[in-house]
Amino acid sequence: MKEKGLHPNNKFNKGYNFDELVKSNPHLKEFVSQNKYGTTTIDFSNPKAVKELNKALLFSFDQLSIWDFPDENLCPPIPGRLDYIHHLADLLSEEENIKILDIGTGATCIYPLLGVAEYHWNFVATDIDLDSLDTAQDNIDDNHLENQIDLRQQFNEQHILKGVIEEDDFFTATMCNPPFYKSAEEAQGANRRKTRNLGNNAVRNFSGNNNELWYVGGEKAFLHNYLYESSLFSKKSKWFTSLVSKKENVESLKKSSTKLGVKEFKVIPLNQGNKVTRIVYWRF
Repeated sequence: MKEKGLHPNNKFNKGYNFDELVKSNPHLKEFVSQNKYGTTTIDFSNPKAVKELNKALLFSFDQLSIWDFPDENLCPPIPGRLDYIHHLADLLSEEENIKILDIGTGATCIYPLLGVAEYHWNFVATDIDLDSLDTAQDNIDDNHLENQIDLRQQFNEQHILKGVIEEDDFFTATMCNPPFYKSAEEAQGANRRKTRNLGNNAVRNFSGNNNELWYVGGEKAFLHNYLYESSLFSKKSKWFTSLVSKKENVESLKKSSTKLGVKEFKVIPLNQGNKVTRIVYWRF
């Protein structure tokens, strides 16, 4: 199965070789079959199959061999997450000794793991949920990456950068995949719709804990809070970046950025399969 529209440097942009992936993760084998068109694939409505596929994709990197997290946490699609890393690398192509701040890293710690495996970057990764940080630390330790990835807890859910950026910090860039929904109820409704669209009522493929899925005010509120706090720490990072799911949020963010003294504001469109999203970059 070929992934559409991925970055040219993305190792998965020509599709999946399931024979090789099963070698990376033998647990994937029981979920691989041929569909009615004779194509080798998995059932993408089965969360266990999706998790084992993404483990196999991650384990195709030499540095990564262990990755585990509770089923209630979101399973990140590795090709799409890797695309953010590659586009960030394009932005930072002339930089040396790159250090990234990953906001809301989650239990999977996926961006730091991919950034280290692909580009040997260093990371500080934050989250508000202590259980997620404990799991993330296990994944870091199990892959012997404790010298390249440092975790910090955000204790105040009203803040994004405040409380985690320290006095002697300087980052080449920050990155973030913000919560999308405004409330737990909105997230649950979206889960039900997605499950129905897959035609599968038996399993729920769209897990995720509160901090991963929703934020009071939704994506727009989160992004504007992030933008405002970036102005308070404008000398602590060369670039501030984020994924933005809703197109209408880009325009309001751009208008606010001008008022806050942002000198450069860029948008990179991402077309991954049927999903259209984008990365927003700004700097002071």
